[in-house]
Amino acid sequence: MDSATVWEWVGYLASVVVAISLMMSNIKKLRWWNLIGAGLFVAYGLAIDALPVALVNFFIVLIDAYYIVKIYKAEKAINQQP
Repeated sequence: MDSATVWEWVGYLASVVVAISLMMSNIKKLRWWNLIGAGLFVAYGLAIDALPVALVNFFIVLIDAYYIVKIYKAEKAINQQP
């Protein structure tokens, strides 16, 4: 299997992971799955020299990471209340 085929499959996998993320009713799971899918798309975009794909998905990774941290901080604050 040549590298072009491997990266094509990474693109397919990224698409499936993002699609799965959009079916989540739990926002924390949605963010995690979406972060993984976007991360795969970053790798895919860089591998096929599609900078717009890589950049927009890198931005999505940052957004997902921001909200994941925010969710965990909110959960921690709720759990620490007397």
